[in-house]
Amino acid sequence: MRFLLAALLSVLLLAGSAWAAHVNVYWNVTYIEADRTGDTHRRLITVNNAYPIPPIHVTLGDTLYLHVHNMLDEPTSVHGHGLLMNGTNFMDGAGMVTQCGIPPGESFTYKYDIIQRGTFWIHGHYNHHNSDGLRTPLIVHDERQYDGEYLFFLEDWYKQSYHERLRITTGPGTVFPPPPTFPHALINGVKGELAKPIHFKKGKTYRIRLVNMAITEWFKFSITGHKLRVIEADSEYCDPLEVDGVDIGPAQRYSVLVTAHSDDQFNFNYNVTMYASFIPVKPGLNPRHYQGLVEYKKYAPLKKVAEPKRFVWAEDLNLSSLSGQKPLPVDRQIDLTLGGSPFANGQVLDIINNVTYAEPKMPTLYSALSLGKLAFNESLYGPQTHAIVLNHLEYLEVVLRNPNSLPHPIHIHGHVFQVVSSGPEEISPSLGVTEVEVQNSKEPVRNYTGRVPISRDTVVVPSGRYIKIRFRADNPGAWLLHCHMDIHMGMGMVMTFVEAPDVLQETQRIPRQMADFCRKLNIPIKGNGAGNQGFDLSGLSQPPKKVEIPS
Repeated sequence: MRFLLAALLSVLLLAGSAWAAHVNVYWNVTYIEADRTGDTHRRLITVNNAYPIPPIHVTLGDTLYLHVHNMLDEPTSVHGHGLLMNGTNFMDGAGMVTQCGIPPGESFTYKYDIIQRGTFWIHGHYNHHNSDGLRTPLIVHDERQYDGEYLFFLEDWYKQSYHERLRITTGPGTVFPPPPTFPHALINGVKGELAKPIHFKKGKTYRIRLVNMAITEWFKFSITGHKLRVIEADSEYCDPLEVDGVDIGPAQRYSVLVTAHSDDQFNFNYNVTMYASFIPVKPGLNPRHYQGLVEYKKYAPLKKVAEPKRFVWAEDLNLSSLSGQKPLPVDRQIDLTLGGSPFANGQVLDIINNVTYAEPKMPTLYSALSLGKLAFNESLYGPQTHAIVLNHLEYLEVVLRNPNSLPHPIHIHGHVFQVVSSGPEEISPSLGVTEVEVQNSKEPVRNYTGRVPISRDTVVVPSGRYIKIRFRADNPGAWLLHCHMDIHMGMGMVMTFVEAPDVLQETQRIPRQMADFCRKLNIPIKGNGAGNQGFDLSGLSQPPKKVEIPS
């Protein structure tokens, strides 16, 4: 019987591989000058001298080869957001974590074995190139059936480049917090007001994929007069959950099913709202409201429908994963407190457990591969990489605590994690705390309510709350945990998990071309976080000193 099962499995695998394809995508990463919103002409980073960057479509089982040629004047890299890269940590694309970057004028091919289904995205992960335009959805199609599909990729677009915004926020002599700025929304690459209609046929069911590629802003999505059934959160399929709308934090993705009405006498609107809860409300600027057409019949009148008295939004703790995975056990709990603090150098920087991140002198992965038994010594990765070593296959519960007045979308590379509970967290004294944030800190503990908890790779930690997440350390490598608001990442809300360095050393090697790139950039490939041997960390800058605020 065992042999029959093995033979049947082999036949199924061969049948699947017969349909698999090698998908080649060629990117020439370039600067161009353009005006994407009608009032903001500036330099942006894109591919093949055009924008928006076309979404990438593959099928489950394919192998994607993303050929990247760097035409910028500095190194670049790209990250497959949500792809686990199990066994190929060096393809994760996190600059100075898993690679040195692709030098100017050089090319590199990222290989992605498409073994996960759902909605992902590809974005720059070197020097915040994501913020200036290097980003596009990655859609993995599978056998699921519906009558049609639409994709909405949502972006915020600022008048200033990322580095201009960071200077305004943290530069010497600046006032913190800086005056609020109000970006435009881009819907499928164009200014929100210009978004194209979508078309429904009566009685048909449509999948709508929603990708928030913004660097700061949240998006809400709904369709007037229609219910949405959430079936995916960050590539994790879930029991269908009926809601009125979805609220999408930076880097998050959802898929919803919408069944069209049984008649086509009216057209309707889809509604997209871009907002930031931590920026003062200013009508027309924050929030910004956009409407597009859901067309049943050309020239049919637009039906006005009152919103439900109790508008139901999708919430993590109400979603139930189709994986059937019960809550994971816990071998170790790690508490991480998110926040910000003034430092003696005059800057206000972000912190996790009082550490503000700074890049090491060589990629953290390369240190983990070359330090031998010393790779378990967390200090050798450099004090500001904030490295925590995880043991192979241990079960982790990470408590993400947010006692400050801003929500944080927290992403972990190389893993999906269960969202198991949320509870109140006392808000530290700060400017601009709103009634909503105070209320958050008073709400009781909430646990997941579905059959099993949902897993995802990016979770929003509200102001005045903690979120408990769980995952298993089953993916040896160097993986970032960071806030996906790019300015917060640039201000230091980043840390590193160094996972199973002993297993990593036995199973992975740096590709020769990647090592050559490091040499061309004068970056070492062996040693500790300072690029030195053993315990010698000389050459690393000293972490700035916090200014203690009297309680």
